Amino acid sequence: MQTINDFNRKIILEDGSEYSGYAFGDSEDKVCEIVFNTSMVGYQEIISDPSYTYQAVVMTYPLIGNYGMASEDYETVVPTIGALIVREINDEPSNFRSEETVNSVLNNFKIPGIYGIDTRKLTRSIRDLGSRKVLITNITTSLEEGMEILKNTEIPRDSVSKVSCKEIISYPGSNATSISNVRPLNVVAIDCGMKQNIVRSLTARGCNVIKVPYDTSVSDIVRLNPDGIFISNGPGDPTDVKVTIETIRNLKGKYPIFGICLGHQIISLACGAKTYKLKFGHRGGNHPVRNIATGKIEITSQNHSYAVDASTLEGTGLEISHINLLDNTVEGVSNKSDRIFSVQYHPESAPGPQDSSYLFDEFIKMMRH
Repeated sequence: MQTINDFNRKIILEDGSEYSGYAFGDSEDKVCEIVFNTSMVGYQEIISDPSYTYQAVVMTYPLIGNYGMASEDYETVVPTIGALIVREINDEPSNFRSEETVNSVLNNFKIPGIYGIDTRKLTRSIRDLGSRKVLITNITTSLEEGMEILKNTEIPRDSVSKVSCKEIISYPGSNATSISNVRPLNVVAIDCGMKQNIVRSLTARGCNVIKVPYDTSVSDIVRLNPDGIFISNGPGDPTDVKVTIETIRNLKGKYPIFGICLGHQIISLACGAKTYKLKFGHRGGNHPVRNIATGKIEITSQNHSYAVDASTLEGTGLEISHINLLDNTVEGVSNKSDRIFSVQYHPESAPGPQDSSYLFDEFIKMMRH
C-alpha cells in the first residue's frame, strides 16, 4: 500500500464529531451505520459476513491485516460490509496461506477503508452515544457539508434482499452418515445472509443443505421435502423481513426449526414476540452466555444490533433457554412441543470459540425423532 504522508480521509458522525485518518481500500464516499467489533482475530470472516451490510465496522484490535486473506476463509463470495475502520493496517502479511491483502480485497469489492483513527476513543463514543450514521469522506469535506449529507441520506432497509441467494443452491452432506447406513437429512436453509460456516457445520454432520432465497414460499419449501428448516443470520431490522416471518409462522409445528441470530429474531416474531434495537449491539468473540437447562457458561461469538424483548414472550409458547451474562438479554428460546429452538449468537463461530457447536447436534437429534 502506498505510503501517505498526510491525512487524506475522515469520518463524520451524526453528533458532529470528526476523526481524521488515511485511506485504504476504495475511495468512494459512503454513509453507513457505525458499529464496533472486539474480536482479536477473524477480520476476514468479519469483512465477509453478510450481517455487516451497510455497516462501517470499527475493529478494536489495533493491528489488522497481518495474516492476509485466504480464499477458503470467506463467509460469502461477495463481501457487502459498508466500510472498515482500523487503527493500523498491515499491507505486507506474513502467512503461508495468504493470497491477498485486506487492502486489495477492499479495492476489488469497492469497500472503503480508513486507518490511523484513534479506535479506542471512537469505540468509547459508540458505547456512550450508541450506533449511528457515519460518513466516510475526503479530508476536504467540511463538517457542515458532511452533516448535511448525513441528514439527507437514509441507510437502506433492503439488506436481506440484497444478500440473500437468488436461486436454490444445494450442498451435499459428507458421507459420514451413509457409511453408518443412516439416511442423510435434508435441511432447507432460508438464506437471509447466511455465513458459509453454517453450511459447513451442517454438511459436516451429514446433512444435505438446500439453501433457498429469503422469500421462498411455504409451498416451494414443502416441495423440497425437508427433514428440518433452518433460518440463517443476516443484516438489518428483523421486522423488515415480513415475508420470512410469515413463512415461519406457517411452518412452525410442522417441521423441526432452528434459527441463528436474525433467524432467532424471526422465529420470535413469528411466534408473537417483539424485538428492539440495542444501544450499540453485541459484536465480538467473547460474550458469556448461560445455558439455563445445564447451568453451563458458554463463551460465544456474536454480531447483532437487535434483541428479543423478554417481556413479550408470554403467551408465545417460547421459553428462554439462554441468557447473556453481560446485560441479561435473551440469547435463546425454544418450544419443545413445536420442535423450535433458536439462539442469538453464532454456534458456527467463524471466528470465535467452539463452545456452542453442540446446537447443530441438537438440531440433528430433533430431526431424527
